[in-house]
Amino acid sequence: MSEALHTMTTLPTARQRGCPFDPPAELIEARRHGPISHYTFPGGKPGWLVTGHDLVRSVLSDSRFSSRKELMLHPTIDYSGFEIPPAPPGEFLLMDEPQHGRYRKPLASKFTARRMRLLTERVEQITADHLDAMEKAGPPTDLVTAFARPIPAIMICELLGVPYQDRGAFQENVESFMSGETSDEDLMVAVTATYDYLTELVATKRANPTDDVLSELTDTDLTDEELRGMALILLAAGLDTTANMLALGTFALLRHPDQLAALRADPALADQAVEELLRYLSVAKTSMRTALEDVELAGQTIKAGQVVIASYHTANHDPERFADPHAFDIHRRVGGHLAFGHGAHHCLGAQLARVEMRVAFPALVNRFPTLRLAVPADEVALRPETADIYGVKSLPVTWDV
Repeated sequence: MSEALHTMTTLPTARQRGCPFDPPAELIEARRHGPISHYTFPGGKPGWLVTGHDLVRSVLSDSRFSSRKELMLHPTIDYSGFEIPPAPPGEFLLMDEPQHGRYRKPLASKFTARRMRLLTERVEQITADHLDAMEKAGPPTDLVTAFARPIPAIMICELLGVPYQDRGAFQENVESFMSGETSDEDLMVAVTATYDYLTELVATKRANPTDDVLSELTDTDLTDEELRGMALILLAAGLDTTANMLALGTFALLRHPDQLAALRADPALADQAVEELLRYLSVAKTSMRTALEDVELAGQTIKAGQVVIASYHTANHDPERFADPHAFDIHRRVGGHLAFGHGAHHCLGAQLARVEMRVAFPALVNRFPTLRLAVPADEVALRPETADIYGVKSLPVTWDV
């Protein structure tokens, strides 16, 4: 049976021209062959690619699959002969229990749906301020810098207690190591600068606590090094993922004027529109897990030590789970998508991201009824597939004054 399985030896580096929102054609083809494929990692090491919704969900919820950094392979770089170190203290995304729970548990109560909903008024104010500034400056503008980046940046900086005047330099460094286009040398400069900044920030919070999440965490048994790692994870995720959802989501709405019109006409569709955009775009494209023991999966034996690539965006476009999955339809009742992952590592900031998007998208499209692209759609600069988070580099838009 294994000989008949579809095999991939590299992840796609681009999407089909004219299809910026669909998964790359090679991944759609892999899913067509079945929910699991052989994957050959650089250096010839055998692994697996999981593209089916139910199977991805299963892997993400199975404790026999590890998230530990030191057990991973890189899907496109040959690390043969190199020993990958464990994740630094506090960087809980790349850890298993009990270390993962040590860091996540004190944060979970601070990012509940109820606490995030209480931030709605603040998100509305920040959004209105940026729409006012866009209107005052007049068209055209780059929606990424004028709208998509600053709204989640201000929110996560305020939550964690990062002085807003420091946001610019910090965000530039985060962009460097999330963009997928930074040289190794520049990457190390950005990472070092970020670590240095966060080390100083944690020390400041411990000496002079203020009303924010990071200050609250200084009143625990967590070390400064652990707090730095936790802050890095939260800030990088809070700055990058929602910003790309807001920009790429606006691009998708502008490319589907019927859906844009429906959202503008009925604000009650905002929740459904956000969930459909999350499913349709799946900006966090993949995650990886390593089998800690032999595991049977869809009739295949995943051997202990083998790495599985879980493809979120093909899972969210799985025709066995979603009818007409490549169609963007904000009327779709879309429960069960995997845009925020699943299981123990389900995105901690999911509810914050939802609040930001539920406010920002309707506010934008209603403030500028004639909003449209300022360049042809095929000239919009997309992030490369090598980026951890998919999106647009810039989104030039204009409107009638």
